[in-house]
Amino acid sequence: MTTLEDAKVTPVVLGGARGGPPVRTLRKDRYWVQPVVTVTVLTAFVAYASWAAFVNKDYYAGASLNRDLISPFYSPCLTGSCVSGSHPGTVITWWQISPALLILIFPLGFRLTCYYYRKAYYRSFWQAPPACGVSDGHGSYTGESRFPLILQNIHRYFFYAGLVFNVILTIDAIEAFRQPGIGIGFSIGTAVLLINATLLWLYSLSCHACRHLCGGGVKQFSKSPIRHRIWKTLTPLNAKHMLFAWMSLCFVAFTDLYVRLVASGTIHDYGFHF
Repeated sequence: MTTLEDAKVTPVVLGGARGGPPVRTLRKDRYWVQPVVTVTVLTAFVAYASWAAFVNKDYYAGASLNRDLISPFYSPCLTGSCVSGSHPGTVITWWQISPALLILIFPLGFRLTCYYYRKAYYRSFWQAPPACGVSDGHGSYTGESRFPLILQNIHRYFFYAGLVFNVILTIDAIEAFRQPGIGIGFSIGTAVLLINATLLWLYSLSCHACRHLCGGGVKQFSKSPIRHRIWKTLTPLNAKHMLFAWMSLCFVAFTDLYVRLVASGTIHDYGFHF
């Protein structure tokens, strides 16, 4: 029988940059596939979102199409440049360029500072490191204690802002049941906005900051039964945070594209009314 006294200490030598292996990689598998996919998808999303934000048209399918569909990139549309019917009232009268440039600051800030996305783009874009058993692409490490990475610490505040936008996009999804000139109905666009709002809620509620907000700092769950119950509910969601992050990212771009195609007359939003 082996006892604790019989145990031997095995020294660990860290010879590479920032404690990594002294060679480029110890891996035999295609570890580089995931970083490449991450770079490709994130680059494609940023490129599309940038184009969609600056194009400033075809983001609202309104009464002329018997629909009430607005792109999540442009909601809430509260500037002087918003097209008629896409907003309840102009709030920022002096802003005449694309309203998406004001809106996207918050959801993109939420994702940029997200714990999972930080891991994703640190490994893919910055190679720091790209995978376990692979040498780091940098020779030094300062953590997130200096500018600009110190701004990652405001993630919780972007989380709060993200909840506000989730509520707004949920209202947009409910209003999508309205078909001006026809009545109340349901269309593919309605389903798209509903799925988009649902995925964004799942992404937000599975967030590490959300789980910590509900259960962090509690010394005894027995004295905080409500917070404990919420924490237990969110924990399984947190385990799927990566999945919800990718699903919501891709689908929010798809939602903008769908509304854009309907608003421009490229496709017809099939549905029915009561």
